[in-house]
Amino acid sequence: MDTDHEKLKKVSAYLEEEVLEALEELAKDYSKETGQKWSKGAVIRLALSEFFSRRGKIL
Repeated sequence: MDTDHEKLKKVSAYLEEEVLEALEELAKDYSKETGQKWSKGAVIRLALSEFFSRRGKIL
């Protein structure tokens, strides 16, 4: 996912346990599908990118 080598900044967020479990599961699924390692952070960045895109803000 980080093929562009974007500069990332560390942030903290509080998430429910179920959300963390879902993020881990999606990261594993994406890793299997793409053959590249996906982290929970990468899944969060993808989800946020899609959210902003739907709202008309392209990042």
